[in-house]
Amino acid sequence: MTEQENIKTTDIGTLGKNALIQRLTQDFETHNKTTLRGLGDDASAVGSGQKKSVVGTAMMVEGIHFDMTYTPLQHLGYKAVALAMAKVVAMNALPKQIMVNMAVSSRYSVEALEELFAGIRRICKRYDADLTGCDICSSMSGLTISVTAIGETEKASITRCDGAKVHDLLCASGDFGSAYAGLLILEREKATFKANPNFQPDFASHEYVLERFLKPEPRTDIVKWLAENSIVPTAMTNVADGLADAAMRLCKESHCGCEIYEERIPIDYGTSHVCNDFGTNMLPVSLALNGGMDNELLFSIKQSDYEKIKDCPNIAIVGHITEQNRGAIMVTPQNTAIELTSQGWNPSVQSNQ
Repeated sequence: MTEQENIKTTDIGTLGKNALIQRLTQDFETHNKTTLRGLGDDASAVGSGQKKSVVGTAMMVEGIHFDMTYTPLQHLGYKAVALAMAKVVAMNALPKQIMVNMAVSSRYSVEALEELFAGIRRICKRYDADLTGCDICSSMSGLTISVTAIGETEKASITRCDGAKVHDLLCASGDFGSAYAGLLILEREKATFKANPNFQPDFASHEYVLERFLKPEPRTDIVKWLAENSIVPTAMTNVADGLADAAMRLCKESHCGCEIYEERIPIDYGTSHVCNDFGTNMLPVSLALNGGMDNELLFSIKQSDYEKIKDCPNIAIVGHITEQNRGAIMVTPQNTAIELTSQGWNPSVQSNQ
């Protein structure tokens, strides 16, 4: 056996996405004073003076992140931009510009790409963002789209993932598990259609979860609300790969632990309805913790901000920050503590950014 054959290799499926990124980038150094925050957060913060630029990226690959069987091209363009904008929002900034890069195979017509860009134009108009760059190259298979979003905020308002302190309150926007529930419905109807081409998909009563998967929104409304109420989170992250993964990431970067209360995790009725459709073995809380693709925010605030935030209908207080040695746990209604775990990354299945 050669020396090369003796080298032990690691299957990337054994690591979560964030753990893989950390391993690949751990030896990179910061060389510029204008780089305020690089690896470790959803986006990077750069610039000098009081106004700072925040840059976030997202990539979507056909067959991994989207299936053209049930993905309208306008929705795809909209979603690709939304995911990049969400990275900027997760640092408490508002997106202002975007740049789009694509690799496209010959099976896509000019008219098809115009449809995709109609979705990009729609989200730019909705969030007052400008398309400032675009590049397209050929692809041997399918479509890949990469979007860079650029935002701006005051230096004092930038929220990183590493600032949570013991006793801070842990808050979440929106609800969890609904985007993955939408994917489950789409995959089920696709499988039925493949078995019977005469089958007509039935999406009645699932409109909410389908929209959550196909056309997510960056939570700029939360950033604006926090600013209007003079709240600067101590730490914040985008929930792209499930609530458990986001909580563990925030705890790791902040060198702390957390307790999340199961009964406080916001879950929409539509998500519970999908779980009922799929049987008793599928629990809504499992989708919330591990489903991913919700594009929501998880953030910590000082206890002194409790009175300001407690009645906000779009934000739920789901737990609090603890000492690092207590780890990241979920407390059930029966007062049982369950350690949060992040699923390994599977590059062959649909996932978010």
